[in-house]
Amino acid sequence: MTSLLVLWDVDLTLVRTGGAGLAAYQLAFREMFGRELPDTRVSMAGRTDRAIALDMLTAAGITDPRAHVEQFQALQSAHAPELAPAIAASGVVLPGVREALAAVAAGRPGVRVIQSVLTGNVRAMADVKLGSLGLAGYLDLESGAYGTESEIRADLVPVAQRNAKARYGEDFSGPATVLVGDTPLDVEAALVAGARAVGVATGGFTVEDLAESGAHAVLEDLSDTQRAVNAILGGHAAIA
Repeated sequence: MTSLLVLWDVDLTLVRTGGAGLAAYQLAFREMFGRELPDTRVSMAGRTDRAIALDMLTAAGITDPRAHVEQFQALQSAHAPELAPAIAASGVVLPGVREALAAVAAGRPGVRVIQSVLTGNVRAMADVKLGSLGLAGYLDLESGAYGTESEIRADLVPVAQRNAKARYGEDFSGPATVLVGDTPLDVEAALVAGARAVGVATGGFTVEDLAESGAHAVLEDLSDTQRAVNAILGGHAAIA
């Protein structure tokens, strides 16, 4: 039997959480600096919380943001549970996600699938988002990688592979890992690691954008469960 590690992006691939991520930045900034976070207009799509935090602190005029980023992310994590009620009330699981997670978990004959996340979120935010919307049970979150690890998303892939290897004793290098995400940065992270990339056009990028970025398979969304399973587990190119 072979093993496959499927790493899901969280925001705009699995869920929409109505600005919960920005709220965590605002709470952390207010506590750390005693004032409101200015409107910094920092891009978040496909980036890690560490990279975003550094840009936000810089744009807010904080001297030597690298000296503050560890504490800032610790405060984001500390405030994350406060956001659970708002996420549960207004967050949305995207079309077909529950069915796709269940079907991918079932795998195929001779293939054992471990599902986790590769997300720009700090771990506590990923836990709150997925837990509040009832998705955590599909995923082994200990085998994932999170936005505290690096400013570069591609750096997270070997982190997740090491975590999964430590838990399951399997080598998940190269195409034994599949990344599923909604941005070209998700695709790039997979390609740098020699993993397979599946793009899902449920965020700010189109099917064409994701295909041009080099994804091995691209879907409009996950609403067609069989098509999603084929794209993720099938090992062949498919543009939907």
